[in-house]
Amino acid sequence: MSIDWTGELADQLDHHWRMQLRPRLDGLTDDEYFWEPVPGAWSVRPRAEAVSPMAAGTGDLVIDFAYPEPDPPPVTTIAWRLGHIIVGVFGARVAAHFGGPPVDYPSFRYAASADEALDRLDDVYSAWRDGVRGLGPDDLARPCGPAEGPYGDRPMATLVLHINREAVHHGAEISLLRDLYRAGQG
Repeated sequence: MSIDWTGELADQLDHHWRMQLRPRLDGLTDDEYFWEPVPGAWSVRPRAEAVSPMAAGTGDLVIDFAYPEPDPPPVTTIAWRLGHIIVGVFGARVAAHFGGPPVDYPSFRYAASADEALDRLDDVYSAWRDGVRGLGPDDLARPCGPAEGPYGDRPMATLVLHINREAVHHGAEISLLRDLYRAGQG
């Protein structure tokens, strides 16, 4: 039996996206999006209100950021996590591997509302999904290249698995934050 590795890799994330994660994001409000579960949480916020040493972004809003990341890392809001998924998880990889527009934390214009963030998330996820579905066996075996830094010599399949993991991981964190927000409002 032959295995369609492209289909398996794409379907793993797409099933999770359609059946679990994306439905959990429906109805996200601006209050939830910006809710800070603890004092000092990192978020997306007006530039003058940034709480991190390297706030990044263009426009009115920036994402709290530091490199290296503090130890322990700060708690982050849904806005921060969506910004990370949009820019660092999907966006930069769509740009590097599938011809998408260049994107990075310093030059990104962060969403001022939950609806805007979800629209951007849907767009960049679709571009990632479609890009992965277009990979053939030789593409999955080729090295990722310099865009992936020290992992550039690893096969593209490794990157796809990593991005799947990142989306599931951060999606679960967002889902938990929504649960905590809802429980605290009752």
